[in-house]
Amino acid sequence: MSIKPTIAVLGGGSFGTVISNLAASNGHPVKLWVRDAEQALRINSEGANSDYHPELKLSSNISATDSLAECVSGASIVFVVTPSIVFENIIHRLESLVTSEMLVISCTKAIAANPTRTLSEIIKENLGSKIKGVGVLSGPNLAKEIAENKVAGTVIASDDKEVCEIVSEVISSQSFKVYSSTDMKGIEYAGALKNIYAICCGLAEAQDLGENALGLILTRSMAEMSDFAVHQGANPLTFLGLAGMGDLVATCTSRLSRNFSLGFHLGKGLSLEEAKSKVGQVAEGLRTLAVIHEEIPKLHIEMPLVESLYQIIYEEKKPTFLIENLIDHVNNVDVEFKLDYDNN
Repeated sequence: MSIKPTIAVLGGGSFGTVISNLAASNGHPVKLWVRDAEQALRINSEGANSDYHPELKLSSNISATDSLAECVSGASIVFVVTPSIVFENIIHRLESLVTSEMLVISCTKAIAANPTRTLSEIIKENLGSKIKGVGVLSGPNLAKEIAENKVAGTVIASDDKEVCEIVSEVISSQSFKVYSSTDMKGIEYAGALKNIYAICCGLAEAQDLGENALGLILTRSMAEMSDFAVHQGANPLTFLGLAGMGDLVATCTSRLSRNFSLGFHLGKGLSLEEAKSKVGQVAEGLRTLAVIHEEIPKLHIEMPLVESLYQIIYEEKKPTFLIENLIDHVNNVDVEFKLDYDNN
């Protein structure tokens, strides 16, 4: 019987916990990096991450630690599942810790600013010459449902087919299906951008606009997402898949989504700080909204949902402005997917 490679998971939040458990349940030794020694002690002694999934009994193959060096040492695959605000700092800290046989996989759904780039590009810039491969994991992955062993799927994207095969083998299960893609940009932009539109859908739900309005918002969201991503070099067809439409639908219709919940609370009249406090965890859509809003004028494209949401959150427009601006917007063309993305 072959020895299972060791897995490192950086980030002891909701998704980091379930990724750890998927790999550990497949027999892999997993080291989970968490924010402090007290949290690590509780996880190791209780066999559960009570801060996020108290109901989930963790595999005995998981060992939590607050030492980044200890977590990464001896690992074959490093899943980075940290909030975007600390992502780049973590990658810099990994520079002296990684080895040439490691795969580093980004699981954080966000876009970096100044300059605008994907998180896998940050990994490649800093670690590319020091590691074996880079990948991106994204899809409709509401962590609570995965913890409850409900059926879900995800996408692993990489320039290297072997990276996709290895990651799929590590985390696949009877209830967790892993697909592969070579369009890293498309997968990353889909995962990050849909968080913006989940906030929009939460706003709409709070106003009881109805299911027809939700269908309108979802399809216009898809149009905006694909248009922006194609201008960044992504394949528009990626947005018809699991990490695109699949994640968009799941996140934009579920109160398990932090971003949807944030939008819902804003739509009910709470201030931004009050809504964030209600959600309790990081809603990445806020940071992505700011990045994308700044980028729109440079690309000369129209994204009325993004523009409306930005004005509601940061310029004190009323929540009703979202649908009013969408209805009044001059763009009346329905499907605008561009299939010549390689020539942009």
